[in-house]
Amino acid sequence: MDRKSIQRILEAARGVINHKDYVIIGSLSVLGCNISPPEEMLMSIDVDLYPKNDPGRASDLAASLGLGSEFEQKFGYYVDPVSPFLPTLPDEWESRLIPIAFETGVVAWFLEPNDAAVSKYARLEVRDKEWIRAGLLAGILSVPTLAYRFRETVFFDSAERKRAKSRLDEDAAWLGLQNR
Repeated sequence: MDRKSIQRILEAARGVINHKDYVIIGSLSVLGCNISPPEEMLMSIDVDLYPKNDPGRASDLAASLGLGSEFEQKFGYYVDPVSPFLPTLPDEWESRLIPIAFETGVVAWFLEPNDAAVSKYARLEVRDKEWIRAGLLAGILSVPTLAYRFRETVFFDSAERKRAKSRLDEDAAWLGLQNR
């Protein structure tokens, strides 16, 4: 996946719901950073997004751009319409969105990668762990930043917070071994 693919899907979304600004969360939010992400961070074929100024319209994209759509069949990736309330995110995450304006007039507002990682620690599927570790090795993610953002995050419950913190501690130790 790359920014050109993001542009294509946002242009198609604009054609469906007539919005030009979209927030992209999840794995592909890493495309907003200025560092070229490693392949392990770009493996997703679903673009988790919602219209920035009208999140309730996200579901209107599913039929024409979602899983199983003609768009997916043609391009090999698709929109996964989401809500801004879906992920576990730190306070003030919206102020850290990274805007990328494309020449066609659509704008992608990418979730800052450390904010995306907080959400991934809360969920931590196997592919999330791979994404996080690739980001740590590439210097896109920062253990101190993540630790700080954990303090600003309302997790589902204390058990989720404890699991996420334990996983962050494991990755910090792992990163230390990788950098020896």
